[in-house]
Amino acid sequence: MTAPVSVKAPSGIDELATLRIAPVRRPWQWVATGVVLVMLALLLASVAVNPNMGWPVVGRHLFSAEILRGIGWTVLLTVLCMALATVLGVVIAVMRTANNRVLSAAASLYLWFFRGTPLLVQLILWFNLALVFPLLGPAVFFGESAGGLDTNHVINWFMAALLGFGLHEAAYMSEIVRGGFLAVGRGQTEAAESLGMTGTQTLRRVLLPQALRVIVPPSVNQFVNLFKATSLVAFISGQDLLSSVQHIYANNYQVIPLLLVASLWYLVLVSLATLGQHYLERRLNRGHVPTTAKGAKG
Repeated sequence: MTAPVSVKAPSGIDELATLRIAPVRRPWQWVATGVVLVMLALLLASVAVNPNMGWPVVGRHLFSAEILRGIGWTVLLTVLCMALATVLGVVIAVMRTANNRVLSAAASLYLWFFRGTPLLVQLILWFNLALVFPLLGPAVFFGESAGGLDTNHVINWFMAALLGFGLHEAAYMSEIVRGGFLAVGRGQTEAAESLGMTGTQTLRRVLLPQALRVIVPPSVNQFVNLFKATSLVAFISGQDLLSSVQHIYANNYQVIPLLLVASLWYLVLVSLATLGQHYLERRLNRGHVPTTAKGAKG
């Protein structure tokens, strides 16, 4: 504990008088901290020794071939959906900020629909698209007599998940990208236009590079959420991590241990994504001096 500090009183007061400054003692904070640590230790001990947790089953299936295959599908689906959502998000954000009212209205309508309907509903709709359009291609616009591809052959669980997650996440990514654009001062765009840059050049060389610092943190957050949201694929007979877990415990009835396996792997995937976010943000912030630091230097 820090020792009390003696400070001389200001002039005009008896020089012999001193002020004794001591840190404020908060004993109840230490008591509360001790109670929380004890409860946490008891909870962890109870979980560790509880036979119903089935830790031997967890260890047996943690690295099984079916679980690893489900992890592979989960990672692949997450990466592809996020890539699709990012590209579409940029396009929709540009449309939303365009001076063309038709493009802006179309982008707003897209956001209204895909943000307004539940993700699970969208997945089920895509998976059952054959009930609406038995054939894809010209038949969608001119009737089944125009011919096309069998929808049931084209839209399997993976394509349904790719379209469902990709289009849904694109609506949120477009707002994140638009927020990044708005964070860049109008003067930057005007300066680019005065140099004779086209709209595409201004977007690629001026807006996007500066907006990335604002776009990346919430985008990685969406990426992390997408990792967990892929578990909804289990409702359309997918082959992701949760689907693999469900297939195993449907045979051995070890529900809790298999759900623990899924939870541990989701924690690992999310932790890796968070770590990647840390390094990516540090790289983007390289050479950037915060406003507070600039003020301090001045």
